[in-house]
Amino acid sequence: MDYPVIYRIKQRFDEYKIVNIEQAVQKELEVLKERNAIKPGMNIAVTCGSRGIANISLIIKTTIDYLKDLGARPFVIPAMGSHGGATAEGQTMVLEKLGVTPETMGVPVVSCMDVVKIGETPESVPIYMDKNAYNADGIIVINRVKPHTDFKGNIESGLLKMLAVGLGKHKGCSTIHANGLEDTIPKVARAILEKAHVIFGLAILENSKDETYKLKGLFPQDFEREERLLLKEAKSIVPKLPWDYLDILVVQEMGKTFSGTGMDTKVIGRIRVFGEEEMEKPCINKIVVLDLSDNSYGNALGVGLADITTKTLVDKIDFDVTYANTIPTTYLERGKIPVIMKDDREAIKTAMMTIGNVPLDRLKLAIIPNTLHLEEIYATKAAIEALKDKDKISVLDEGHPLNFDESGSLIVNWRR
Repeated sequence: MDYPVIYRIKQRFDEYKIVNIEQAVQKELEVLKERNAIKPGMNIAVTCGSRGIANISLIIKTTIDYLKDLGARPFVIPAMGSHGGATAEGQTMVLEKLGVTPETMGVPVVSCMDVVKIGETPESVPIYMDKNAYNADGIIVINRVKPHTDFKGNIESGLLKMLAVGLGKHKGCSTIHANGLEDTIPKVARAILEKAHVIFGLAILENSKDETYKLKGLFPQDFEREERLLLKEAKSIVPKLPWDYLDILVVQEMGKTFSGTGMDTKVIGRIRVFGEEEMEKPCINKIVVLDLSDNSYGNALGVGLADITTKTLVDKIDFDVTYANTIPTTYLERGKIPVIMKDDREAIKTAMMTIGNVPLDRLKLAIIPNTLHLEEIYATKAAIEALKDKDKISVLDEGHPLNFDESGSLIVNWRR
């Protein structure tokens, strides 16, 4: 089979970032001292999720050191629902991969799946919370605010979701997913803010290159109002594909470090959640995913969003871990295995054979490293000609045929 010529292109995004992370965190935390919110001897739970948030270990360490200076006794607590295989040991391992350990933080990491029931929503949905966080003298919530991969709303991923789902551990995560995320997350979070000892929140925004763009400290009464505003800002800077339609999208690598769903649903235009309306744009005929990130710990939730994959990816799947994360969401389609081909060459060939009668010179194909890093993309000439906003795109080379090595692996070189 003949393969198309591909060109390296670059999208221009807002590249502002915070240079001095420690200084920026300390500035936001200063209000704690001003309001005398932390008393000496207080046991403070500092949350950490499972996402690959930029500078997360430094942000948490700076927070911990600041609390120590105020005389508190902070500890780190995993706040990631059912991730890490829904086990205490697995969640500790996730934090280790993020650089968050007792040794690096200088405080204990207290990982436990035990929860306490602290109440119910008006609809009788039970509200669960990590017992160590609930019994602490105070909680500081640290999380990134961003669009959620399962639904659209005024509140999506952020501080409220970490309270409701992350600190709900496996039991709370399953309960909330079963009752609908969009409606249930704010209600559960409000109840937690009323009944638990939440002292402060640190919201993080990232730019299109997943660098720290903004840090904002918030007191509990301001969480919901401010998070709505921060989400709007996050949506304005989040990276996107520059097309409304593609014949084929090749995703070189998927995994939990790139998105909670392995591949960001808002990037690929597929949600696959019963009752949620599918996105109109982008519309992609065939999605090919080639590999699973080693940092995903075998968790392939989201592989079902693709049409075609490879034996390399499937051999890396830990089904126990994947299902422990997939089943509580209730979105089983995302855990289904697509058509499996022996290597990258066969996977892309199969995609080209199943998109209809599209001449090679009209093939709109793009290759991305993952759904988080979209500054550089490989694309065919037809795809470049179909760009929505050519003023924000630069073509970086003269193009070369799509190539594979002797083992059938795709050859692309990213400069990132």
